[in-house]
Amino acid sequence: MRKTDILKLNMSLNNLTIKKTQELLKSKQISARDLVSYYFGKIEEKNKDINAYLEVFGDALGEAERLDKEGFGRKVLFGVPLAVKDNILIEGKTCSAGSKMLQNYRASYDATVIKKLKEAGVIFLGRTNMDEFAMGASTENSAFGATKNPFDLTRVSGGSSGGSASAVAMDGCLVALGSDTGGSIRQPASFCGVVGLNPTYGSVSRFGLIAMASSFDQIGPMTKTVEDAEIIFNIIKGKDAMDSTSSLTPDFDDKKFLKLKVGVLKYDKSGVDKEVNESLEKSVKILKDMGYELTEDNLEKAFHSVSCYYILVPAEVSSNLARFDGVRYGLFKEGKSLTEDYMETREAGFGLEVRRRIILGTYVLSAGYYDDYYTKAQKVRELIRMDFDKAFDLAGGGVDVIISPVSPSTAFKIGEKTNDPLKMYLEDIFTAPAKMAGLPAISIPNGFDSKGLPIGLQITAPRFGEKLLFEIGKKYESNL
Repeated sequence: MRKTDILKLNMSLNNLTIKKTQELLKSKQISARDLVSYYFGKIEEKNKDINAYLEVFGDALGEAERLDKEGFGRKVLFGVPLAVKDNILIEGKTCSAGSKMLQNYRASYDATVIKKLKEAGVIFLGRTNMDEFAMGASTENSAFGATKNPFDLTRVSGGSSGGSASAVAMDGCLVALGSDTGGSIRQPASFCGVVGLNPTYGSVSRFGLIAMASSFDQIGPMTKTVEDAEIIFNIIKGKDAMDSTSSLTPDFDDKKFLKLKVGVLKYDKSGVDKEVNESLEKSVKILKDMGYELTEDNLEKAFHSVSCYYILVPAEVSSNLARFDGVRYGLFKEGKSLTEDYMETREAGFGLEVRRRIILGTYVLSAGYYDDYYTKAQKVRELIRMDFDKAFDLAGGGVDVIISPVSPSTAFKIGEKTNDPLKMYLEDIFTAPAKMAGLPAISIPNGFDSKGLPIGLQITAPRFGEKLLFEIGKKYESNL
């Protein structure tokens, strides 16, 4: 291809959407191979500085050529190039969960979401960086180096799905998959200026997702537009026989779209950056101008979410990661005895944050402390669910959705919070509540601060209320 043709191609493919891609492929203005070549070029140009990708799949071009020969058909996502977080299994590909413990592990089967996306015609470009075993809010905890923010290379991309967020933001893929346990899709989406959807717990199968905290983890899309997030969600959602916690998504009453009531989360503004507060105030005005009724919403119990989260999640981490002992799974380091084998393996295989959470989780589950910590946290979790149920009770004067900031700040400097776990954990103050209640929430780009860093708007809906998020999100995008 001549240089002038390459330049024209690059201009036509910049910041594509799924629908536009399908139009170009169907009309044969571009080929699937052209698309993959374009994104490979972007990755080669930018990834060395950003470290969004841990691996680019060399067989992607071959898969694109196979699709081109097959011809544009009925596949919903024909030729769409997609990046995958490094904790979602693709058969035959390395899946390390950002950890030395699994750095040589090759998946023996496809995650359910991967199987569905393959059937839809997706091309997988590569696996993206993440905080080790999804434990972190900055992607600084990866065993393979931090992922940097495409808007400012001195700042974090957010976490734990920072690699996926940066890959989308740097135009290194059309869409990406992440996973959200306490905010791991929405917070990096906010920091990188992309859309991130945390679906209702159970609406998307977790089969083939390397577990961190099984009652919280959820796979979701990271995209450039709300419509693209909706398209991906509609492909990957649904009940799965391989995941007993998965659910059928019930039909949603579209009549609810006729007159929507939006709750604005009431919170202590002193602990949040001034420009983040101003961004939410701007959102309130935009939504009012769009014709929505707005009211202040006081979710008192929700602000206990971070405290409960960092009891319940480490407890599940302690249980889930017990299998990585050097005997059954992962890395093995030999010691002088079986006990030393375990100790040497885990010290070499697990990073500091993972070890910290395993210790904390083991402590709260231990005899004498289980009832004082774990049981109490589960009771408060139920109170948080009830708090949201009350807020969404329309018959009792409740609201359809609740808006809030995604994070108390924009992207912070690399290394700024690594030595203060409490500050890092407080990154989840706005995102953890939805996870405690199993609710869907979306982060939508909402402008920039004075440093040119993206700010996100979070919208939370009742269980299985993703249609509400998409309806409001798409309209909000068009009014920004």
